[in-house]
Amino acid sequence: MLRAHGLGGGADLPIPPELAIAGGAAALVLSFVVLVSAWRRPRFAGPAAEGSAATEGRTLPRTTAVVDHPATRWSVRILGAALFLFAATAAVLGQDNLTNPVFGIVYVWLWVGIVPASLLFGPFYRAISPVRTAHLVLSRISGNDPGSGVVRAPRRLGLWPAAVGLFAFVWLELVVPDGTALATVNLWFTVYLLVTFIGASVFGTRWLEQADPFEVFSTLVGRLSPWGRSDGGLLVVRNPFRNLAGTPVESGLVAVVAVLLGSTAFDSLHSSSGWLSFVQAAPVDAFVLNSAALLLTCAVVGAVFALASGFRAGELAHSLVPIIIGYFVAHYLSYFVEVGQQTLIYASDPLSDGADLFGTRSWEVDYWLSYQVTLLASVKVVAIVAGHVVGAVSAHDRFLAVLPVGRRVTGQLPLLAVMVLYTFTGLYLLFGGPSAPAQ
Repeated sequence: MLRAHGLGGGADLPIPPELAIAGGAAALVLSFVVLVSAWRRPRFAGPAAEGSAATEGRTLPRTTAVVDHPATRWSVRILGAALFLFAATAAVLGQDNLTNPVFGIVYVWLWVGIVPASLLFGPFYRAISPVRTAHLVLSRISGNDPGSGVVRAPRRLGLWPAAVGLFAFVWLELVVPDGTALATVNLWFTVYLLVTFIGASVFGTRWLEQADPFEVFSTLVGRLSPWGRSDGGLLVVRNPFRNLAGTPVESGLVAVVAVLLGSTAFDSLHSSSGWLSFVQAAPVDAFVLNSAALLLTCAVVGAVFALASGFRAGELAHSLVPIIIGYFVAHYLSYFVEVGQQTLIYASDPLSDGADLFGTRSWEVDYWLSYQVTLLASVKVVAIVAGHVVGAVSAHDRFLAVLPVGRRVTGQLPLLAVMVLYTFTGLYLLFGGPSAPAQ
């Protein structure tokens, strides 16, 4: 199951696939019509006015005191470091087979778990990041400020390092033939740790905000959580749309969302029977072909979005975050629930030596969710459509702020067309994607 986590389940819907696809596209168009008619002025602060957004919401001074207390922060850091050391031990000393929990920890708990954890708790990864913890400890020992490095990272670098890191990870997960081999995973994370830790030592913690792929992913998804900070640093609960609208516009942001969105689409496509038949018949090596196809898919997603947004892609990139979340729910829901359980079972015996560290070794995976085929398929369709509707709301509000009055409707039509295309493509892949030609 580690290598077979495509969308699936579409054939079990209680309605015909054609009707589901048409209904999803119609829901998006109808949402746009309602927005244009009833939503005529921007309601959420943008990144340039993030200070005003920070005044919104209900402040939680007591909760802030608990969350920001050194005991709380260090408890979370120690928990993250302990999980990292546990995974590293299994990766270095464990057996090279799929019963090793490190694969589930990396591909399920970490990669997929970032989405629900960030929605619930905000940008949680920076709190548990083992690189941040190690950098903080060494800075304290040396008497240096962890936020300051030897030099300042070039501003134009933006989030491009994180975009490259995210692409490298999805390439490892989806394309590399030995993606579930310990040597491959160990090599990838060795490079990841070197790049992030050395970068933090040179540029300070700002490097982690723009180069750590998991932290950037978590921070981006956390923008759609209800948690935020006031101007005075207090925790607040506010409308998630305001948090999302406050996403800073940085160089490389479009590349980050393009990789996240394009990789999920490619994952479903390259698992389809039509693509497998094409790869088998192609004169090019499958590894090279899949690598090029993954890169092309991400590039096309980013380029089409940039064109449709009238080259305001950076200002509108935050509107793709709900769509990414919708695809992740549709794509990984049963995989996360079931392989996540399996990982907990394997974690009790990380070295495959008969241990039962957590008392979970004899547990069995509950496949209840997979048996609820109609429910599962319906949830996937709703996730994709809801993600696009929320994205359309975010984009519409930003368009009202950046477009002249006379172009506030026509200027949105190209991006609406692209979102309808994304909806169609997502639902099409949900129903199995292209089939192999008849022999």
